[in-house]
Amino acid sequence: MRGRKSRARLGTGEIAGKAAVLAKPQTYMNLSGEAVGLLMRRYAVPLEELLVIYDDLDLPVGKLRIRERGGSAGHKGMESIIAALGSDEFCRIRVGIGRPVGDAVSYVLKGFTAEEKRIVDRVLATVSDAVCCILSEGVETAMNRYN
Repeated sequence: MRGRKSRARLGTGEIAGKAAVLAKPQTYMNLSGEAVGLLMRRYAVPLEELLVIYDDLDLPVGKLRIRERGGSAGHKGMESIIAALGSDEFCRIRVGIGRPVGDAVSYVLKGFTAEEKRIVDRVLATVSDAVCCILSEGVETAMNRYN
């Protein structure tokens, strides 16, 4: 499923011995719920098997936070996903990108500095490990290990 139908770039495979669909919405961030809702229905994914990974201005660059559920904390993409699914009862990994002094919109659209890129590259490996931990050992273990 590609292009307009899914509104996301997709990859399928296996993670920690479990079938997985990886999706990167190709909508505007504020409309991420459109893609997530379509994919959840298309693949008949139960809410308890959804894992959303997203950037967070309220965490320092490179910091992770794993949660089993919760509100959007003002993140427009998460607001869209919660609205599309009618629930906030799904696992998420927040990846810190830091809060700028100036305009947040311009900040999130620009590239990382060389130092931030090094930090982000390291944290992405940790995110990968956290995803495997969530799938193989459960979210509580992952929260204890990576938060």
